[in-house]
Amino acid sequence: MRLAIIILTAILLTSIANAQEVQKPKYAAEVPEFLLTPDQVETKFLGELEFFDGMPSESTVKKAYDFLDLSRAVEAFLNGMPATSMYAMLEGLKDAGLKPGDLALFEGLMDARTLFLTAQSTTPYAFAEIDLKNGPVVVEIPGPVLGALNDAFFRYVSDVGLTGPDQGKGGKYLFVGPDYEGDIPEGYFVAKSPAYRHWLFMRVFVKDGDLEASTRALRERFRAYPLARASEPPKQQIYDLSGKQLNTIHANDEHYYEALNAVVQYEPADTFDPELVGLFASIGIKKGKPFAPDARMKKILKDAAAIGNATARSLTFSPRNSGAYFYPDRQWYTSFSGGYDFMNNGELVLDDRIMFHYAATGITPAMATPKAGTGSAYAATPKDAIGEYLDGGKTYKVTLPAPIPANNFWSFMVYSGQHRSMLETDQKSAGLDSNSPSVKPNNDESYTVWFGPKAPEGHEGNWVQTIPGKSYLTILRLYGPLEPWFDKTWKPGDLELVE
Repeated sequence: MRLAIIILTAILLTSIANAQEVQKPKYAAEVPEFLLTPDQVETKFLGELEFFDGMPSESTVKKAYDFLDLSRAVEAFLNGMPATSMYAMLEGLKDAGLKPGDLALFEGLMDARTLFLTAQSTTPYAFAEIDLKNGPVVVEIPGPVLGALNDAFFRYVSDVGLTGPDQGKGGKYLFVGPDYEGDIPEGYFVAKSPAYRHWLFMRVFVKDGDLEASTRALRERFRAYPLARASEPPKQQIYDLSGKQLNTIHANDEHYYEALNAVVQYEPADTFDPELVGLFASIGIKKGKPFAPDARMKKILKDAAAIGNATARSLTFSPRNSGAYFYPDRQWYTSFSGGYDFMNNGELVLDDRIMFHYAATGITPAMATPKAGTGSAYAATPKDAIGEYLDGGKTYKVTLPAPIPANNFWSFMVYSGQHRSMLETDQKSAGLDSNSPSVKPNNDESYTVWFGPKAPEGHEGNWVQTIPGKSYLTILRLYGPLEPWFDKTWKPGDLELVE
């Protein structure tokens, strides 16, 4: 009986095989295994995916679309950041009462009450929105400021002042938008832009501690007005925002996408790269269409913002690009390893661009690739000498060897690990610089600076206050960096924990 069953089974299998052989197509391909999709596929992130001979099941389609929308929303968060950062900046000025062309002046210096990405508190800032939607705008620059114009996607348009075509002598600039088809009059430094909204930022250097004298030229001679009114310019409006509580930093939650939509709706359709526009459109942000995500998409956008925020923080505070570090044995790094346009041998360095725009503002070659003795150099770190995050409850010290290669001056600033603006402490400056009479050198003319919740005895003038329970990032700035900075024959020490 057992033998009979075996024989019958063999006959049945042979019949099935013969039937399959009969059904084999006459024009059959030799299909490689790697082209085939199994009926069940196990993945780490989406779990089991099911198919009928390559056709995705209903549950697999849902998983795939959820993942696609999530991944695109995360990419929109990360790669739309230049636009949302600029939008937050300009909206912050608007909320403070300024209109395009008005001058925002921090004559009394900026402090932690103003939320502003990695600002400097030891030199006065001046800002203005330049909107080209209604035609070209004239900007009169009065003398030796250090500044630039960035567009709605935080792209570099032009330097002004010391590193601009006026070379610090002052002059009239004409900024022209994408729609203008009229004549360009003579007598201007002309710069054209593909966008409407722009941010003009300027810095002036303080001489002998006299803030009023240092900003006088801006207050008296800065002008911004439409070209159409060049024959009779309106009165310049100036607002001193020193000490004002205002926010210029984009959201880190799902409200981020509302700001991104506002930029897309206002700017020309071709302001951004078509692939980027397509990315935004794929999650519902389309030019001329209302942004109205349904309940499913709202959940996805909330998760995407959380993931995008975590990714941006990882790139900003723990860079994985070894090229971002100035020295192999130091913690200091930069997001300008590919230059102001984040390019490296034909590659747009995405991680660098994300890192920069999450932590900072202001795009210009003068910061990214300054010439020896001009512009400024920046080195940042949120970590101590052994790679641990800086803890505001602990004390650290860092030494800058002599001579420090800065033609003008150097400074240290501390910034919140949360909002990336100045660390909120009882020190208004949130840092110090070499112009301060309280900052003293060591016997060998090097400088040691201390960071901690309490001033170390005997070093009060060289102390930057931090707050227990708060993380922070510190930035070393060299204004007018000299050759030893560029050839790396000089390098700063790391922040060392003081036991």
